Amino acid sequence: MTETGNKHHKNTLLVIAGPTAIGKTKTAIILARHFETEIISADSRQFYKALKIGAAAPSDEELASVKHHFVGHLSVNDYYNVSRFEEEVLATLDQLFKTRPLAIMTGGSGLYIDAVCRGIDDLPLIEDALREKVKNWHQEHGIGFLQEKLQILDPEYFRIVDQANPKRLMRAIEVCLATGQTFTSLRKNETKNRDFDIIKIGLNRPRAELFENISLRTEKMIADGLVEEVKNLEQFRDFNALNTVGYKEIFDYLDSKVTLAEAIENIKTNTRRYAKRQLTWFKRDSEMRWFMPEDAEGLISFIEDQILKVGI
Repeated sequence: MTETGNKHHKNTLLVIAGPTAIGKTKTAIILARHFETEIISADSRQFYKALKIGAAAPSDEELASVKHHFVGHLSVNDYYNVSRFEEEVLATLDQLFKTRPLAIMTGGSGLYIDAVCRGIDDLPLIEDALREKVKNWHQEHGIGFLQEKLQILDPEYFRIVDQANPKRLMRAIEVCLATGQTFTSLRKNETKNRDFDIIKIGLNRPRAELFENISLRTEKMIADGLVEEVKNLEQFRDFNALNTVGYKEIFDYLDSKVTLAEAIENIKTNTRRYAKRQLTWFKRDSEMRWFMPEDAEGLISFIEDQILKVGI
């Protein structure tokens, strides 16, 4: 245990956020090993056991090097939401903090990170008839229809939402239609009190380097067997877990809508767009301190300084 990791310091949650393919997993493992702690995943795609290659889940070696929570704990047909994540992570942190003063949460799902750090707003219940109506819009007209609808109803939220996630789009549309107000206005952003401190680290690198990483990782996923992984999930293709970048494009290939080369390029393009939206989300958080992923020494120094500042 490091000198900063002792009972004289208040419990601290270290958040490692950033866009896809930036190197969050590797950085989190380096920090977890240094501070002798465990990792909570806040990557909503990595929750699903069957999504390994396309979700860039931690490898068996990485999972063995540091204990991870919320990785591969769900089936693709399990119902899960951000409220349950908030509740379950807080319970996990309660247990972790009994034996260590610092825990790490890492991922690129901004809504899930915010739920743990700030809490989520109490949004209105939606009547079944309206929920079914919006669901039918998606089934009959596709995700493009949902995107156009939300852009009209709430352009502010549309700019930051994961536009490739139909569940997020449908939820916002439902709230807008049910209340006559924008989803943005009802997200009060009132921070809930947490009984632990939070340090937020954002990882980034020059845009050209990030895009090159995305390209290389996509090609590695194909080489590692992404097409076969998607084939094996054919029966689950309508579940929300598979409505995500990397899987949708391969389904298009399997449906003969595009060639494999086109599918690969589409994955790269859509992943770049997703990374841009992630950065937009995280950069709006003034508490986030930004580092290059390779700057492990600078990260450790900064974290230790922050812990000392709040030490008792």
